[in-house]
Amino acid sequence: QLQLVESGGGLVQPGGSLRLSCAASGFTLDYYAIGWFRQAPGKEREGVSCISSSGGRTNYADSVKGRFTISRDNAKNTVYLQMNSLKPEDTAVYYCARSPVTDRLVADWGPRCPEAAFGSWGQGTQVTVSS
Repeated sequence: QLQLVESGGGLVQPGGSLRLSCAASGFTLDYYAIGWFRQAPGKEREGVSCISSSGGRTNYADSVKGRFTISRDNAKNTVYLQMNSLKPEDTAVYYCARSPVTDRLVADWGPRCPEAAFGSWGQGTQVTVSS
């Protein structure tokens, strides 16, 4: 069964850190860009960060730039999202998804990770930032 599985969410205090993992099963991540998205209660899902298949291109939403870092370990078939200096407004369900696009297209997206380009969504992991 082809699927992406997110893990690593939890409750953290403002200023704290979490590392999310997106693990693939049933297929290899090598050929896919991977994106992280989040959806807060009452809000639309938004792109947080994405990484090209080679890892050579990364995009970040302005709201997380400088605080979040996306990376991938193709040998482990996993993509990570390191989240530092967390804020209450980062509270959301975080999802990962894949996109069969080239590094060039990820670069052309600029800082964005257009949701329409991604599919095979995971089930999500809850991140709550609260004191």
